[in-house]
Amino acid sequence: MKKRFYLLLVGMLLGQIIYACPACEQQPPKITRGLVHGAGPNSQWDFVIVAIIAAITLMTLFFSLKYLIKPGEKDKDHIKQTVLSF
Repeated sequence: MKKRFYLLLVGMLLGQIIYACPACEQQPPKITRGLVHGAGPNSQWDFVIVAIIAAITLMTLFFSLKYLIKPGEKDKDHIKQTVLSF
């Protein structure tokens, strides 16, 4: 019961922090309004940069999980096997 109360409290506090304040609601473009603080993106290049960074991050996550789950090394003494033995 106590754990549920703390989770609810943290959830309520995060709900207030996640959304932008009323002053910041008027500055950013329509697509990011209500989600970000500050001026937001200044040009279309900002969206391109964020998309490239997101693609690199997703590729990094994919390959790190791929090589962690199936490393391709069959030697039992290989360093990657220590991670898989946990």
